[in-house]
Order: sequence, then structure tokens, then C-alpha cells
Amino acid sequence: MANWCNNMVVFEGKPEAIKQIQQLFQMMKSKEETEEQGQLPDFIPDINGGWFFNIYWNEGDEGNFQYETKWSPNVEIIQKIAEHYKVNFIQDYEELGNMVYGRATFSDGIVTDVYLEDEDFENYHFDESIDSYHFEGETYESDYEILETLLERKISKK
Repeated sequence: MANWCNNMVVFEGKPEAIKQIQQLFQMMKSKEETEEQGQLPDFIPDINGGWFFNIYWNEGDEGNFQYETKWSPNVEIIQKIAEHYKVNFIQDYEELGNMVYGRATFSDGIVTDVYLEDEDFENYHFDESIDSYHFEGETYESDYEILETLLERKISKK
């Protein structure tokens, strides 16, 4: 059974292109519900995985999508969609069971993928006795704020 990687992508570009991407994701969502299997856009060959599962978005958020992939993010597939429609994107992803947490951006034809590595995850620890996380002298109920802080620090160094 695969671990599920949560993805959130925001496409940025001309309104016409964003509408076409919205239609693409609506079509993939409908096909997934009918076929009960992950989807890829028709213009991307089915050779390396990267399928979209459980696609959804909030009403009115055109160009913003959330979905799952197996094990890891599908940055290469998102890049192919962006190139096809001539847009940029920001993709946030996480699969904490395998310590996957990062952000990929695509702008001016260049992908930048910044992610946390094993040593980043070693900067904080979980205290089971009080059910909380400790990071830089502070206590947190969840590790999400810690992970976001660590990722933002790495991004600012790039």
C-alpha cells in the first residue's frame, strides 16, 4: 500500500490558460471518479507514474488544486502541465511518513525544488509524555509550524 503524498499547486498565468487548466483538472477529477483510478492529462504519456488522486479545490479558487500522489510529489508532471499552458506554478507537498516536505516553483522555465532533508527533521523532537514537539526552546502541539519555519529558512537561503 502506498503512502499518500499531499500536494497543493497554484498555477499563475494568463486567465485564459488558468481556465483551460481548471477544465483539465475537472476532466481528470470526473474520470477518476468514474474509473476509480489515478489520472494524468491526455497529453502526458503514462510512463513514469505521477498520477493524480482525490483531486479537489475550493469553490472560486481557479488555478488552485489539492490532490494526492503515491509516495512523492509529481513535480515533473506539474512542470509539463505548466509548459503546455505556458504558466508558472508553486507546488507545496508533504508525506511525513517518509519525511517528504517541500516546495517546488516554476518560473521563467526554471524549476526550483526546495525540500527538507533528514538533518532538518533532526532539529526538533516529539515528547510523548506531554504530547508535544520541541524546537528551539519552544513547545508546539503540531510539527507543521516547525516544518514551515524550517522550509522557509531553506527557501530564503536559495
